[in-house]
Amino acid sequence: MRPVKKFEEYLKTDVVRIQSVDKSRAESLKKESLQTEKVLISIINSVGLTNENANTIITIAYDIIMKNIRSKMILSGYNSSGRGAHEAEVSYLRVLGFNEKDVQFCDQLRYFRNGIMYYGKIFDKKYAEKTIDFLKNKVSYKKLFQ
Repeated sequence: MRPVKKFEEYLKTDVVRIQSVDKSRAESLKKESLQTEKVLISIINSVGLTNENANTIITIAYDIIMKNIRSKMILSGYNSSGRGAHEAEVSYLRVLGFNEKDVQFCDQLRYFRNGIMYYGKIFDKKYAEKTIDFLKNKVSYKKLFQ
């Protein structure tokens, strides 16, 4: 896994483009993120977090994280797309003031989620717990928007 580039590098390569602020799209992403976060918490509270559902929990948490970051980008007039878009969104955490350790964890999560989606990688309850902790304490709806 290679290091995450600086956000400015994604602007130079047109992975990220400057655009008009789109408040309605950002609000839609925030609303969807909040709803999904509530569903995730409900799943964890009713079913629990197990080795058997760890990949599902990780994938849902990743989607919530990325929607939150994407919403913040859109509110700042940025849009990412194409190859490297998720890496650019992770890199945007630096712009938001996150420390390098958090940026690297989120990039690892991006990489691992890609492994789940496309390569059949299996993760355990312990990594899912780390992911949920990162979501709750760093990039949840409440942390980023309130």
